[in-house]
Amino acid sequence: MRHLSVEMLAAGSQPDPITSAGNAQLGIAALVGIAVIVLLITRFKLHAFLALTVGSLVLGAVAAAPLDKAISSFTTGLGDTVSGVGVLIALGAILGKLLADSGGADQIVDTILARASRRTIPWAMALIAGIVGLPMFFEVGLVLLIPVVLLVAKRGNYSVMRVGIPALAGLSVMHGLIPPHPGPLVAIDAIGANLGVTLALGLVVGIPTLVVAGPLFGKVAARWVDTTPPEGVVPERASTELDKRPGFGITLATVLLPVVLMLAKALTDIVIDDTENTVQRVMDVVGDPMIALLVAVLVAMFTLGRSAGFTKDRLSSTVGSSLGPIAGILLIVGAGGGFKQTLVDVGIGQMILDLSQDWSIPALLLGWLIAVGIRLATGSATVATVSAAGLVAPLAADMSTAQAALVVLAVGAGSLFFSHVNDAGFWLVKEYFGMNVGQTIKSWSVMETIISVVALVLLLLLSLVV
Repeated sequence: MRHLSVEMLAAGSQPDPITSAGNAQLGIAALVGIAVIVLLITRFKLHAFLALTVGSLVLGAVAAAPLDKAISSFTTGLGDTVSGVGVLIALGAILGKLLADSGGADQIVDTILARASRRTIPWAMALIAGIVGLPMFFEVGLVLLIPVVLLVAKRGNYSVMRVGIPALAGLSVMHGLIPPHPGPLVAIDAIGANLGVTLALGLVVGIPTLVVAGPLFGKVAARWVDTTPPEGVVPERASTELDKRPGFGITLATVLLPVVLMLAKALTDIVIDDTENTVQRVMDVVGDPMIALLVAVLVAMFTLGRSAGFTKDRLSSTVGSSLGPIAGILLIVGAGGGFKQTLVDVGIGQMILDLSQDWSIPALLLGWLIAVGIRLATGSATVATVSAAGLVAPLAADMSTAQAALVVLAVGAGSLFFSHVNDAGFWLVKEYFGMNVGQTIKSWSVMETIISVVALVLLLLLSLVV
């Protein structure tokens, strides 16, 4: 059997299907596979890694693929996905942990809030969340910002929704659209898009999306939902136990360093466009995502860790403790890649390619719709991104660099659509803000949907000019 590597997928190559099933059977197989995953996660509370593994095997069986070939497809997809983004996820986790434990994140928060007026506080919260959320996973950023949101709401006599929604929107936009978060990285890897261009366009789309879903929708959410957060759920801020912490300027520079390096590489590729040019060769190395993040981590050990008075043992402990929590994320991302590979290898990727041509559905819209469907079914933005990116990758084979980046962002936008009861983030927000299910849907779920739809509209408009 000829396996489908990430590079082949990005180039638009299709493997020889491991089954001779027709389109009807393949469609049923895809639906059954997704249904099994949803049932195992929601009804039986099985871990997403195990659910994706079982769902992939069920998919292969219903599609009449030989079991050994279905297993091989799954393991190949898992390995390709983890090898493509595993190191990047680990480096991002280390950088986020250093930012949090050193008090650097608190320094950014306190400095911006000190300069904000009552009228601009919601905008300041969106800015803080955007900066802090850049190197951090959503859940980590949420836990970090919850004390700030509740403290600002209490001291300034604000509605919790008025300051909380902008913070949640900032974290969510970063999570769904901006590398180095796992979802966008996996989509870039699968589709073969340029990371720097995707990052630049992600910021172009993400900033106005954040404005609409954050400060503007926050006004509406404050009228819809009146909540009092429960006592005792707020974690202590990291810097309360520190004698000193890094300054605002150096912290901000450290957080933005990998972004600047990756954007510089993209700009160099556009301006010079000569693989033999020394400057471009240097930027190809320095702006590579792994090198950019590695440089940022090494710099952060000094600018953040040492500035906070960390000893060598404390630095080592901080780095080590950042890696444990991402084990589950890596396994879920890898299993999502395995499920995606099984979908493609049994012929569903080609089926979608054929259907999209018959129905004249733009790849950008198709990627968004597939991601929305998987997001609603599984509750996982990352699983939705991984699966949808793999399925629409062949459609992006002949696209320009900018168009391929827009497809990546469309998949990321679709993966955020309407978080509900099968999403762990839904319950995290509900408990921290002391809301019931209905209130969480009217605030958090609607906010996620606004992000997804506004981003799609902006992407469609951008596709007309790039």
